[in-house]
Amino acid sequence: MKLRLKKILFLFCAGTCLISLYAGNNASDSKPIVLKTMGSLFFGGTVTTLPNGETFHGDHGYAQYFIPEKARNCPLILWHGMGQSGRSFESRPDGGEGFMALLPRNNWAVYIVDQPRRGRAGRTMSPPYDSQAVSTTARESGVWNAFRNGIWPAGGKPTLFRGVQVPSDPASIEQFFRQQTPATGEEQSRESLGKTMSELLKLTGPAVLITHSASGVLGWMTALEAQPGSLKAIIAYEPGNTILPEDETPWTIPCKNRQAGERMQPQMVPVGQFRKLTAFPILIIYGDNIAGAPSEIFNVDLWRISSIRARQFVRAVNRHGGDARIVFLPELGIKGNTHAPFADLNNREIAAHLEKFLHEKKLDGQNHPHAGPRQKHLKQYTIPLEATP
Repeated sequence: MKLRLKKILFLFCAGTCLISLYAGNNASDSKPIVLKTMGSLFFGGTVTTLPNGETFHGDHGYAQYFIPEKARNCPLILWHGMGQSGRSFESRPDGGEGFMALLPRNNWAVYIVDQPRRGRAGRTMSPPYDSQAVSTTARESGVWNAFRNGIWPAGGKPTLFRGVQVPSDPASIEQFFRQQTPATGEEQSRESLGKTMSELLKLTGPAVLITHSASGVLGWMTALEAQPGSLKAIIAYEPGNTILPEDETPWTIPCKNRQAGERMQPQMVPVGQFRKLTAFPILIIYGDNIAGAPSEIFNVDLWRISSIRARQFVRAVNRHGGDARIVFLPELGIKGNTHAPFADLNNREIAAHLEKFLHEKKLDGQNHPHAGPRQKHLKQYTIPLEATP
């Protein structure tokens, strides 16, 4: 016991964190994850002075980071979707490794975000959020349909799609539902959330932003708010919404669920702003079992419409001189993936697909390793601190 303790102390004193994680019987898991450092930080946010003189710090974002000893130059920022938190990227529902482990093992520095008013960034003075407002989070059947594990009709029983890659044993399904995370206040505007994320980019330096679902449109808005050169690429897993330049007419898409059609309407922005999306490569990724025909079920029609809107978005970016691409995993021979491919049973294959794109765009270099977040310096206190007499 004493020998083991000395070993642990030696590793920490040397400044190296050596973590060996195992999941199932995968041989690749036996390769240790060697970190230079890890930690967490808050970014952005507001400070309100109350009538009684007290201050309230809130509406910030939270990020936990893992910096490999031999990190690549460009860190990856992982941003969760609606009803979720950074937990989405930590582990698969069956306990298998998520992107939090898979990417640092291959020397990618990662920053995993909880967006403002969610998870560990929940501090806010906003009125409580009405979870019944969005069908995706109001009911567990809505979550099931949104993630395309299968179909759960109103008043019926859930089914699984044949060959679906979601871990589907009873314990994994239990974990899947318990990772749902409520918002602690009304969701901020897309512009506001884009500005908050741009504050994280000031601390990380140039980075690749990886979004999922509802954070997809927030990624586009971040590109409009961030300093030039802050984003090296955006990779969007099934983005919920898109933006279009004001000179583009949104396609008319037939739908049976009116709410889904309305929710998937693109946000129109000035052409000059939209062109900021042409400064870096964009990759949009969709999984399997997306409906081919209109459906009355909200979360079934939602992703059908979303994928069509994403095609128009990609065409618009490229028409303005950008480098945007959309892929459907089944067309690449990768089948059975849900709305969250990075948490599916084949997430190693999904990570390899991601890394292939980053290699193609020459974003996987290691000649100037990312060392961790920059220190933020403030010129004055955000509380009325007075000097000690």
